[in-house]
Amino acid sequence: MSGSDAPVSARSAGQRVLDDLERMGAPNDSLTQKAYRLLEEQIVMLRLEPGAVLSESALAKQFSIGRTPIREALQRLAREGLVLILPRRGILVSELNVRRQLRLQELRREVERLMARKAARRATSEEKQAFEMIAEGMHEAARINDDIMFMRYDRQLNLLLCHAARNEFINSAMSLTHGMSRRFWYSHYREVADLPLCARLHADVATKVGEGDSAGAAQATDALMDYVEQFTRATLDFGTGN
Repeated sequence: MSGSDAPVSARSAGQRVLDDLERMGAPNDSLTQKAYRLLEEQIVMLRLEPGAVLSESALAKQFSIGRTPIREALQRLAREGLVLILPRRGILVSELNVRRQLRLQELRREVERLMARKAARRATSEEKQAFEMIAEGMHEAARINDDIMFMRYDRQLNLLLCHAARNEFINSAMSLTHGMSRRFWYSHYREVADLPLCARLHADVATKVGEGDSAGAAQATDALMDYVEQFTRATLDFGTGN
């Protein structure tokens, strides 16, 4: 292999990792998983607004999925804090609450630091290349201040970190934080976020993990979490928090 061929080959391997993560489970998704993904996206993107009353039968009709998968998906969303199931009162999309988000941030900081350290140690060479590709994408999102590009690479980074850490308990803990964190960000980033800075901080995490630098990955994660906490508190000053 020539020197000019090596980077192309490495990038192809990294892209395959990202493509595999996107496809993971998709061809044989259960109806419950399909219902969960559809509902989670609707809630995170605020198409189902905080406080909205949900109906199993209406959702089943909307998504052409049976009521049992819808019910099971709603139960999972309740465990993740995105909906409230109230006996004899119905199902509500949970309200946004900045103080609750700050408590969640305490857990997220510790788990994400651990996840980044383990991913740096356990990632394969192909996964490290994928982390480098995400870092490049985040820097480009920062350069052009592109929120859609940022959110796409943020999702890829979350998936890859969870996968590369190779610890199912970390995955379980992160599943409790991702949906609420993404919804909070989507709700407030236009008012108080510095998107280029946030993208660069994500890029730093991806770079350190891609380099196999576990200590550096932990430090980069702390810097990112410092910013996320600052962003969360800023929503109070802006008057958007509860």
